[in-house]
Amino acid sequence: MKISTQLFVAVFSFFLGISHLAAKEFAHISGRVADEKGEFLPFANVALMDAKSGALLTGAVSAEDGTFLIESALSGEVRLMVSSIGFETFQSEPFEIKPGLNKDFGIIQIKEEANSLSEVTIRATRPEIIVEADKTTVNIEGTVMAEGNTALDVISRSPGVYVDENNNIVLNGRSGVLVMINDRQTYMSANDLASFLRSMPADNIKSIEIINNPSSRFDAEGGAGVINIVLKKNNIDGIFGNAHVGGMYNGIYGPNAGVSVNVKKGKWTNQASLNYNEFNFLNELDIERNFQLDQGISNFQQRSDIGMYNRSFFFNGASDYEFNKNHSVGFNVQASQYNGEDLGKSLTEINNPGTEDLFFLRSNNDSESHNKRLFGNFHYVGILDSLGTKLTSDIDFTKMVSSSTSLLSNSNWINEDENLSARDFILTLNDMDYSIFTAKVDFIRPLGKGRVLEAGLKGSWVKSDNNLDLSRAIEEEPFQPDPNSNRFIYEENVLAAYTSYKSKFSEKVSFQAGLRTEYSDITGTSVTLDQINKQRYIDFFPSLYVQQKVNKDYQIIYNANRRISRPNYRLLNPFIYYIDPLTTEVGNPHLRPQYAHNFEMNHVLKGAYQFTLGYSMTTDVFQQIFTQDEESRTTTTFTDNLDKSHVFNVRAMIPVEIRPWWNTSNMLQLTNSKWKSMIGDALLDVSQTSFMIRSQHTMNLPGGFKAELMGMYIGPAQYGQATIKGFGWVDAGVTKSFMKEKLTLTVNGTDLFATQIIRADVQFDKIDTQFRQYRSTQGVRFTLRYKFARGESFRVASRSGSTEERDRLD
Repeated sequence: MKISTQLFVAVFSFFLGISHLAAKEFAHISGRVADEKGEFLPFANVALMDAKSGALLTGAVSAEDGTFLIESALSGEVRLMVSSIGFETFQSEPFEIKPGLNKDFGIIQIKEEANSLSEVTIRATRPEIIVEADKTTVNIEGTVMAEGNTALDVISRSPGVYVDENNNIVLNGRSGVLVMINDRQTYMSANDLASFLRSMPADNIKSIEIINNPSSRFDAEGGAGVINIVLKKNNIDGIFGNAHVGGMYNGIYGPNAGVSVNVKKGKWTNQASLNYNEFNFLNELDIERNFQLDQGISNFQQRSDIGMYNRSFFFNGASDYEFNKNHSVGFNVQASQYNGEDLGKSLTEINNPGTEDLFFLRSNNDSESHNKRLFGNFHYVGILDSLGTKLTSDIDFTKMVSSSTSLLSNSNWINEDENLSARDFILTLNDMDYSIFTAKVDFIRPLGKGRVLEAGLKGSWVKSDNNLDLSRAIEEEPFQPDPNSNRFIYEENVLAAYTSYKSKFSEKVSFQAGLRTEYSDITGTSVTLDQINKQRYIDFFPSLYVQQKVNKDYQIIYNANRRISRPNYRLLNPFIYYIDPLTTEVGNPHLRPQYAHNFEMNHVLKGAYQFTLGYSMTTDVFQQIFTQDEESRTTTTFTDNLDKSHVFNVRAMIPVEIRPWWNTSNMLQLTNSKWKSMIGDALLDVSQTSFMIRSQHTMNLPGGFKAELMGMYIGPAQYGQATIKGFGWVDAGVTKSFMKEKLTLTVNGTDLFATQIIRADVQFDKIDTQFRQYRSTQGVRFTLRYKFARGESFRVASRSGSTEERDRLD
């Protein structure tokens, strides 16, 4: 069955399965939640509990003004429970509930609680940020950030996170971030992941977990850390969801639309979402290259304009069945289709020493790409005893097929007479096929008094088949095969085991220590070149966390770990790709994994201010390398391993409440990067101190308007051979809700002053190159979203397989 057919069946089945709910007669329980000062609290959990067993029956979430309403068809003796992060839990006296009952609790005041050792709550800003020993959680639900933005937007505005111009997610100055959704890895390349996250409305997100230094429970893949996106999911009988339409204009219009539905009925919980997204932009690229010849300097001035048009469909469906309160099974299906078209044109002017003649090269590079992906997961969750011993298992399967076609046409002439130009063509056909199978089991055993033992096993089996077919033609002659064509097959098997132990040294100091072991068996086969490259190795990845409560206003969190980043499958293919006749990209079958050793100390003051010291030393670090051939005056780029990089950083997060309706979240990060390695016959030995500053403002304005303003500046930085100059930008947005919060209109402006311009220099050995790039990030985006609910709707939690292999797809 073709993937497109499988996608249709998956979508049809899920929407058919959630198309009914029966009408009922309800009791109505209402009230309003406030703190001790009388200020009303939004987003508090309000639940009805069984008076005898304490089991959760149904509930709601308080609105912006603190009001809540629970509709229920239940009968029996219950209690009302109200809870909110940073406050003590309120419980009412038992009362009888039955259909037709109307009960108003009036104003319920809950007390603020003291900070505990296990977590610190920062309540000075929205979104709410919770700092724990092993992660930082950003609660997105109900914030201005969630309205009208995408998942990629909110990730890029999270503490320590930056998304660069190539869609790579950078955390605390380090690339190689592992992105997960509901504790399951996304298994996508950077571009595919960015396209997917752009298609996901932020309103579908409950929270984002930022794990700078992951424990041994997580896959060792991802040298920079882990970002886990927790999606909403219905836990109580009822239905809720949203539908949206919108678009963005940045010189090119790109529409988007989607629908998301969550249904729970009895023991079944179902989710389904379908999104369509167009992300289009114009890319301006200027390159100046100087070649030192015996006669003098040959200067190249190149200007490229590329129109990039991307269209994607994404379907996500999940279903869970609870046998009882302790055992459940479920599955998750994701299907996506991505189509892209790049229309590029460039003009290069070449000035050679010893002559006044000007040489010109005009290139048109038009390409199309198509990508289809199907992912399936089956999982089991079991609570084995009254202590909370937990056993979970996941089985994942991913299938992806991708194809691209590129035609590069070139014209060469001297001086101004383009009519006398000579023409040549390069045709590139690339077909890729990926299969990934993973299975894992995790065991958690509470031992009492805060002690917890964790252990687990995982296996992954990956196979990719990449066929690159190149051909050339001169003038109107037929295309002839190019000897650089290549078929490359990659197979990777990884077996892993881990254990982790959590306990306390004292009442003020807790710790968690773990060890993960991985065995890797890798084979790369170039069928065309009849070359086989094998790698087998065992690696150990320790991790340690210590959380110390110095006093009630001051806590210190220490953590350290070792991580691995395996190379992208495509980069291991010994391919050659022509960007233009003067610039090529090649693969590297000898690329080795990189290892990061990370250390961090985080100081948390008064539950609101964070000051972090960090250090990372990476060996065999991946880096894009530029080489020049002076004789042919061509430039080649490829990814290679540098010996070492050292990154020191200091980070401060300072929330400030300017007014009760105006809150800010501010971050300043200083980073010192050092790179040292031999590249060919030349020594790269560079270091630079850079900084990043971000200020984010959220405002509740009169008339029910909400506004957000974000400014960011990144100072000059060093990345291997390249020096990136400083740049910054400003985004702003406003949101207004109608029809009792059911309909929301959001308008966002991005890169308001068109300042998100990337400038870089490469001055190394014989290389003298300057770049300037601007993607049309200045634009306006609007979103109109309608929210719907029926039945006993309630705040959501979620459970969603494994995490390492798909991120390296390309």
